[in-house]
Amino acid sequence: MSMSDEIKLPPAVQERLLRLQQLQQTFQSVLTQKQQLELELIEIDQALSELEKMTDDTVIYKSIGSLLVRTEKSKVTSDLTERKELANMRTSVLGKQEERLRSQLKELQEKLEKDLQPISSP
Repeated sequence: MSMSDEIKLPPAVQERLLRLQQLQQTFQSVLTQKQQLELELIEIDQALSELEKMTDDTVIYKSIGSLLVRTEKSKVTSDLTERKELANMRTSVLGKQEERLRSQLKELQEKLEKDLQPISSP
């Protein structure tokens, strides 16, 4: 077989390869989103920790776009706690999605290995 001869993959195998690429992209996207949420959770925890050290009458400013607006400790604490709950829920959902995608990727890779075995064998 010369170098110019192409190995023609059956359509089903081509579809699986395409599906594998799509799954890998989705998996990478889920991991990135999860990492961003985990960083956000760290920031929220740090902010809540600092707020705990402050008295209720401490002057606090909240960033809204390019503005700093004076606010109350209880309001900021409540907002951050709500954001933390939402971020935790989203992290949990993304974690389940990550597990499902990981399983689908493994299954698809195993099928492709079987598909490609006869091609790569001498």
